[in-house]
Amino acid sequence: MSTPASYFEEMYQHSPDPWHLADRWYEQRKYDLTLAALPQPLYRRGFEPACSVGELTSRLAERCDSLLACDRVASAATTAARRTAGLSHVRVEQRTLPEEWPEGTFDLIVLSELLYYFDAAVLDVLMCRAVAALEPGGTLVTVHWNHPVEEHLATGAELARVLAEVPGLLLTADHREADFVLQTFGRVGPDGRRPVSAAEREGLV
Repeated sequence: MSTPASYFEEMYQHSPDPWHLADRWYEQRKYDLTLAALPQPLYRRGFEPACSVGELTSRLAERCDSLLACDRVASAATTAARRTAGLSHVRVEQRTLPEEWPEGTFDLIVLSELLYYFDAAVLDVLMCRAVAALEPGGTLVTVHWNHPVEEHLATGAELARVLAEVPGLLLTADHREADFVLQTFGRVGPDGRRPVSAAEREGLV
């Protein structure tokens, strides 16, 4: 079964930032690597589910013309909204995924520390919705802790094997460390056209 909502609600009852995203060097470095892995300097419309307190959100905002972030826990979404209040192009909402997947399409979707909370059936639904919402040539980023955790149904490496089988996605970058797995995927076009690389985008190849 997927990790129940009560787990997340209890975590935030004990701390406004239960994973210490704002003050751990590990997290700050991981965010830097996540941003560096994006193959485009700027995206038109980004989506970041499970945004927690908005640490990564504020960084993604610098790379997006428009950014939608959400979290299932109301207090986390409130904190993220407060953190990004001065950024008019950022919207933070309380949403439960995959049931409340937003309408419209995105050219950037960031799934960070999220997918291992879903069982196989729900994960399949979520990834189908993510691929359907990702524009051809768009970027999907996944970042996940790679050590066993009681509440996690998979490690980062195990999720990488699952994501390798998702139709419509092409792996474009694969960064692995002992602690986490960071991957970027491009959305293959309906005509089979693969995503353009950063070097191709600037006419280097």
